Amino acid sequence: MKSKSIKDILTNNAIYIVLLLLFVTIIIIDPSFLSLKNAGFILSQSATRMIFACAIAGPIVLGGTDLSAGRLIGLSGLITASLLQAPDYIARVFPNLPQLPIWLPIILAMLICALFSLIHGYLVAKLKVAPFIASLGMQLVVYGLMSVYFDAVSDSAPIGVLDARFTGFAQNGITIFGFRFQFIILYAVIIVALVWFIWNKTKLGKNMFAIGGNIEAATVSGVNIVVNMLAIYVLAGLLYGFGGALEVARTGSATNALGQGYELDAIASCVVGGVSMRGGIGTIKGIITGVLLFQVISYGLVYIQVNPYLVYFIKGLIILIAVVIDTKKYIKKK
Repeated sequence: MKSKSIKDILTNNAIYIVLLLLFVTIIIIDPSFLSLKNAGFILSQSATRMIFACAIAGPIVLGGTDLSAGRLIGLSGLITASLLQAPDYIARVFPNLPQLPIWLPIILAMLICALFSLIHGYLVAKLKVAPFIASLGMQLVVYGLMSVYFDAVSDSAPIGVLDARFTGFAQNGITIFGFRFQFIILYAVIIVALVWFIWNKTKLGKNMFAIGGNIEAATVSGVNIVVNMLAIYVLAGLLYGFGGALEVARTGSATNALGQGYELDAIASCVVGGVSMRGGIGTIKGIITGVLLFQVISYGLVYIQVNPYLVYFIKGLIILIAVVIDTKKYIKKK
């Protein structure tokens, strides 16, 4: 009985054991990885990833997925970057556009992303399209439109030299005891707290878990499946839009390649953090843990100069281990 208990503990925590071993290996190879500078860099990189993961976690808890997330993030970045270039930059894509309040393009980008997510949610909730197919189709639609926009406004040249107010919105911060806290980290904390509140303290959150856990039982209980699913998808779209704006403000430029693959990292972080791909299970604490662990390992592997192709292999292996553990838990529960 005791050995079985130990086996269960090791199995359920295998992904964390693997990540811990990788972390220790990175430190052994290069002890300088443990520094306040690297910690600050990882936190600033993780900030937008936390927002993306909290956004995509909703559709996953519903029992679906969202492969269009990365392209919506990129679309938001393109829109905000094109509308918020430095007013004295001679090669602005919209030379006659007056200097706009930074909140205006950000809200516009959020609303556009929310509209695409609403359509995506309608396909899944009302028309019963398989979530994977619906998200794959939406991914291609968004990428096609953002590429047309990118080509039209900038002739496929990177959109850079952004308004200092916009970049400062994300990059500015304060330094405490040698540790730099960028404002972007504060925004991520606020978004995480907001999503936690929605998930745990509102009827929408309870209905989300009910639908993901057993959609038939939720229907019998009187839950409006379509309305609640649409609300979760719209929330995801709003967060993609806000996170995409922060990401381009952090990096300082945008192309139609912005956001490529971000959805995979977000999904991986959710799975590592215990969000079940079968729906109905997930916590904000687990998601944030998954984001930080995944980001530490990803940056650590690059820091010790591991072959980039091997980094893809390791990240894929981590995802597979997490999914296998999730599947074993589901089978055992059944």
